[in-house]
Amino acid sequence: MSKIRPSKGAPYARILGVGGYRPTRVVPNEVILEKIDSSDEWIRSRSGIETRHWASPEETVAAMSIEASGKAIAAAGITAEQIGAVVVATVSHFSQTPAVATEIADKLGTDRAAAFDVSAGCAGFGYGLTLAKGMVTEGSAEYVLVIGVERLSDLTDLEDRATAFLFGDGAGAVVVGPSDEPHIGPTVWGSEGDKAETIKQTIPWNEYRIGDLGSLPLDSAGNVKFPAITQEGQAVFRWAVFEMAKVAQQALDAAGITPDDLDVFIPHQANVRIIDSMVKTLKLPEHVTVARDIRTTGNTSAASIPLAMERLLASGEAKSGDTALVIGFGAGLVYAATVVTLP
Repeated sequence: MSKIRPSKGAPYARILGVGGYRPTRVVPNEVILEKIDSSDEWIRSRSGIETRHWASPEETVAAMSIEASGKAIAAAGITAEQIGAVVVATVSHFSQTPAVATEIADKLGTDRAAAFDVSAGCAGFGYGLTLAKGMVTEGSAEYVLVIGVERLSDLTDLEDRATAFLFGDGAGAVVVGPSDEPHIGPTVWGSEGDKAETIKQTIPWNEYRIGDLGSLPLDSAGNVKFPAITQEGQAVFRWAVFEMAKVAQQALDAAGITPDDLDVFIPHQANVRIIDSMVKTLKLPEHVTVARDIRTTGNTSAASIPLAMERLLASGEAKSGDTALVIGFGAGLVYAATVVTLP
């Protein structure tokens, strides 16, 4: 017989508050077109993107996270001292260690909250949300702050016609806390590492340690290119449209609801054509509000779902208590989907 005392967490968990931060600078497609041979009409038709936000030097991963988190904590009606853990999903914090979550936890004024980063690409927020739910119900933290944040402008090759227009910067955060009823459904998540080459960093960091840089790619000015995110667009599109719609349906089934029960659909903001195709495949009713924040925010990877959630609530397109299907998918390839009640 085990001598270990059982944990005593909350029966269930829910999202209590959400906050977002978008950098001040708005970048229209015309700026992107300065470096690639394309057109505004082509970018809009292929991705749905009209503008995106790019961070200034002062708008760091930590700074944007702190802004978004402050709003989420205030919306949740708690104080920073009550946060027991901080989970940051990001691929654009360039210091290998320590985790940026520790800096954020300290500057927010938490009481030595557990803090760590998660690297799961565009599914990072879903992974963080799942971990937070587990901590609340297991009892290791009463309130957990989950942040999705990116400065993807730092990882964008502006001369790459396939990706230069896609990425934006920003931070979204939610507070997850105890509930007497289930407001976060089971997570359907997984990975397909055999497709790792379809979305990846162009150059591993360790290649910069090699004395001879002659083998590294150069930009049009003859300078060594900084690592960037690249992808096989058609392969990713097919995978997202056909496979992720199945995962989304599995999340609905796991939560015991049908598309008719949904109020809101918040997919990762990767491409408006992917979003529209998923809506069609899932046969979502017309009453379901669909997030299309990508039009003015671009693809912000781990930040895209909480940013879209915050905007829908702020605009009144969605309301507190609505039932929402959320799904993230991206580099890995990885994915995570669940059904939540909006805060």
